[in-house]
Amino acid sequence: MLGKILPDKIWLIIKDKVNLKAVNEIRFRADKPILISMGGKSYFLSQKGISSSLSEALYSSKIVIEDIIFRASECSIYSVNEQIKRGYIITENGLRIGIGGNVVEENGQVKTMTNFNSINIRIPHIVKNCSLSAFSNIVHDGIIENTLIISPPGCGKTTFLRDFVMQLSERNLLYNVLLLDERGELDTNLSANFFDKIAFSSKKMGFENGIRALSPDLIVTDEVGQEEDVDAILYASTCGVKILASTHADSMETFLKKDLFQKLIKEKVFKRYVLLSKRNGPGTYEGIYNENFSRLSANF
Repeated sequence: MLGKILPDKIWLIIKDKVNLKAVNEIRFRADKPILISMGGKSYFLSQKGISSSLSEALYSSKIVIEDIIFRASECSIYSVNEQIKRGYIITENGLRIGIGGNVVEENGQVKTMTNFNSINIRIPHIVKNCSLSAFSNIVHDGIIENTLIISPPGCGKTTFLRDFVMQLSERNLLYNVLLLDERGELDTNLSANFFDKIAFSSKKMGFENGIRALSPDLIVTDEVGQEEDVDAILYASTCGVKILASTHADSMETFLKKDLFQKLIKEKVFKRYVLLSKRNGPGTYEGIYNENFSRLSANF
């Protein structure tokens, strides 16, 4: 998919001289160097591939950024405006392109974005067995514990969720799993059995409709960040549905200070918390905790 949306000159360098399997993000900023993130570190894109030298860096332009967005929209910006209003485009192969620009509001509602000046292309990966260190703490005696994955951006939350669903499938654990794929990223390259999907829906509507129509045993969803997301989780927990979700925070201390999660913490809705970082590269386990925030023994 990258080859369809990147200018030929840039794509040929990345295809021939960069290890795409290790690339997490590619950043374009108007009149700034192009950056490539690999293994938690950033490098300049150069004619020879990646470089740590600014003097070798290739630069982007506003025209390049607009062209990539136009290609990613399949030549129709209007058709993806609902996504652009949220600050990103998701391609058919699950590339998530975050967009920087001017927000146009009307009556307190975002109508669109204009004057695009930066993009961040996130490259989805399947990292086989990346959830195994936590798996036995989440699934035991046929029971899945409500679990929240916590990490800063780019540290493997979505990758963890994908692999967990794969682990259930490979063990023939016949749970009815609902992927509530709000941004269209979760099922990228996911060949697991036993899951249904609701995509591009708010968590509120997805939880309510999914529970009513699909009777899931487990709902897997990414990036809890709003009050209505928390309400949806509380609703699901009263329906007997298990939850595997993720959110952004750089430490347990930061997470515990977030007002958004206080009700979930107080009511001990989540029985497991998995903290990730990129200290030793994306997906580094910092700890697995129970509902009382006591660290559990695990293999790190």
